[in-house]
Amino acid sequence: MIVGKVVGSVVATRKNEHLVGSKFLIVEPFKNMEQGSERFVAVDNVGAGIGEIVLVAKGSAARIGCNTESSPVDAAIVGIVDDWIGLE
Repeated sequence: MIVGKVVGSVVATRKNEHLVGSKFLIVEPFKNMEQGSERFVAVDNVGAGIGEIVLVAKGSAARIGCNTESSPVDAAIVGIVDDWIGLE
């Protein structure tokens, strides 16, 4: 899992049928969480907003954890962090 901050959102009016109704957010991982620390897009399943610190599952864990096994999802927000002292 990766911890990062939501820094924006993406709007896609045309998308895969399995993603209809999904909200897409741009996440910037904390520098010590992932090599490169490049921003990426994640499907939001918990109602996160811009500026919040979130937990993100990537790869097949993102699909399985969100009951979207048939969706083309590589990253999913699975939690909102309440206390993140020491993670940055």
